[in-house]
Amino acid sequence: MSIKLIGLDLDGTTLNSQKHLSPRTKDAIQCACARGVTVLPVTGRPRVGLCAEILSVPGVRYAITSNGGTVYDLSLNQELLVHPIDKPAALQALADAAALHAVTDVYMDGQAYTDAATFSRLVSIVPDELKQYFRTTRTPVENQLQWLAGEARPVEKLTLLFSNCADQRRAWEFFEASGRFEVASSIVNNLELNQKGVDKGFALLALARRLGIRREEIMACGDAYNDIPMLRAAGTGVAVANAVPELLAAAAVHTDSNDDDGVAKAIERHVLSP
Repeated sequence: MSIKLIGLDLDGTTLNSQKHLSPRTKDAIQCACARGVTVLPVTGRPRVGLCAEILSVPGVRYAITSNGGTVYDLSLNQELLVHPIDKPAALQALADAAALHAVTDVYMDGQAYTDAATFSRLVSIVPDELKQYFRTTRTPVENQLQWLAGEARPVEKLTLLFSNCADQRRAWEFFEASGRFEVASSIVNNLELNQKGVDKGFALLALARRLGIRREEIMACGDAYNDIPMLRAAGTGVAVANAVPELLAAAAVHTDSNDDDGVAKAIERHVLSP
């Protein structure tokens, strides 16, 4: 079965540790697009955080952001699908997050909004390689909970950051027990909340149906917990060597790490080879 759709996680997968797209990976994506394969980023980032390097590759038309919260047609600059969090649930989650010692971001309309009072703490607790990304993609708002209560725009995703892993694990158990959210993580000290049933795999399959592509014709590459549903949804699920153990176990195919052109090698093997 030929591959017609490739979903690529960005951080830790397609981008190297310096948050760049290597020449070999860029070339592989471009060659796949030139053969008529739909290649797109499938990321937990909001649209404002999409990597310019991958968006500059000719043929990259679609993007899935916020762990499946929104699907974009970039060529038309429009949302194709939006899968928002229930507003009362989002408000309650923000209130609960404060009690669980979390700093929170609200993803909405392609942007990430954080509380102005805790912005400095947010930047201080993210991994060093992400500090600049957070500084340049977060919009501070006064009194985040009150601000959200007055917003009419749909909430794509909530992200919670913690100073330590013990608080993160406690919050994970709390929000899973609530039964109101899909709970995932992309770095060691964060949680990502989506509407129940919404994840990267759900959105990738929704786009595939829209494009008339079968599950067996999809390849997906990832490294983190929030990529597991996407790899399970795809006919060919690929884990990079630096992936978390749970994702390595869920993947049908293993490739080299994100710093050793693992995504490029997977595309070359499964798409570009005769």
